[in-house]
Amino acid sequence: MKRSVRPLFSILLLIVFAITLSCRILIRRRGGGFSSSELETIVIVQPPIPVFNSTLLKYAAIDIGEAQAKQEIEHLLEGNFASQARYRTFASWRRFNHHDTRASSSRGIPVMLRSPQFYRYWLDFRRVLHDWARAKRYQADIMNELISLVKNPLDGQKGSVGSNSKYSSCAVVGNSGILLKKDYGDLIDSHEIVIRLNNARTGRYQQHVGSKTNISFVNSNILHLCARRIGCFCHPYGANVPIVMYVCQPVHFLDYTICNSSHRAPLIVTDPRFDIMCARIVKYYSLKRFVEETGKSYDEWSSAHDGSMFHYSSGFQAVMLALGICDKVSVFGFGKSTLAKHHYHTNQKGELKLHDYEAEYDFYHDLSHTPRAIPFISDKFQFPPVVIYQ
Repeated sequence: MKRSVRPLFSILLLIVFAITLSCRILIRRRGGGFSSSELETIVIVQPPIPVFNSTLLKYAAIDIGEAQAKQEIEHLLEGNFASQARYRTFASWRRFNHHDTRASSSRGIPVMLRSPQFYRYWLDFRRVLHDWARAKRYQADIMNELISLVKNPLDGQKGSVGSNSKYSSCAVVGNSGILLKKDYGDLIDSHEIVIRLNNARTGRYQQHVGSKTNISFVNSNILHLCARRIGCFCHPYGANVPIVMYVCQPVHFLDYTICNSSHRAPLIVTDPRFDIMCARIVKYYSLKRFVEETGKSYDEWSSAHDGSMFHYSSGFQAVMLALGICDKVSVFGFGKSTLAKHHYHTNQKGELKLHDYEAEYDFYHDLSHTPRAIPFISDKFQFPPVVIYQ
């Protein structure tokens, strides 16, 4: 009985082999499937897992000004504005912003309590600042939350229901003077979403920078300047264009508290987890460039770049934002030339020392060529295709 099983098993093997061979021949005749060489090509295309310098990552993760920032936040929550220049007391802030000229005390909070309206502002300020400070930590997968944190609130203004879909294409328009050498206006306006920086003017420059604006991205210093005006006017692109802002100084939440109530369009503050990720990435590239160019140690970077004041540019964070909410990203006006102005719309000559633009350019190179070489971002995040227009 055992011997009779072997011939039957052999016959079954022959049948399976014949069916497999027939299917392969049929597929080749119809032009489908992949050859062995094609399969090898697919395997080779898989991106390698990046290996990061652990020491470099450790130094990039250190926030030199963290202790000072925490102390500053504690003072602000207590109503102590003594170290904040114009904001020495809450009452002086009210006078400065044209909201209450009757304040007579220099101690701030007691006078402010006489006004129910400003008492509400004070409570809102403390709540927003407290929540922002508590959320301030590093989170590797924050990029995957930008749709719910930014895109859905923006779409809600238009009556759209929030979804996990991204914008089909986004143009991030920087302010470099190199834009005046190109006529990118129509190309920029062809994107679904156009993001502009720090209220840069478009009038008289439409041929070079376009005229369409869907998101105004600013730092809180810009909002602070806007808050000097009656009604916190900060709408060069129209009152219905939403503003996304990152906070440079915690005291600027005073401006946000007042201005947010007067803005028709959303005024969204970037999540502090997102801010911290951006800070670490820029510092990583700055440290890397510093060591490679000078041969000095990581410990010497801080004195060369004023570590406690070092910060990323508004343009860098706007690009990071676009990566999280757009299927395709185009970047315009990022770069410099000895023959071009620093900003296309101003006569500013030099760069701000608290930014390391060369390090940010290294980031943009990796972003468009080898995005997996960018640290601190979760492997679960899928980078969209990025084109840098020079």
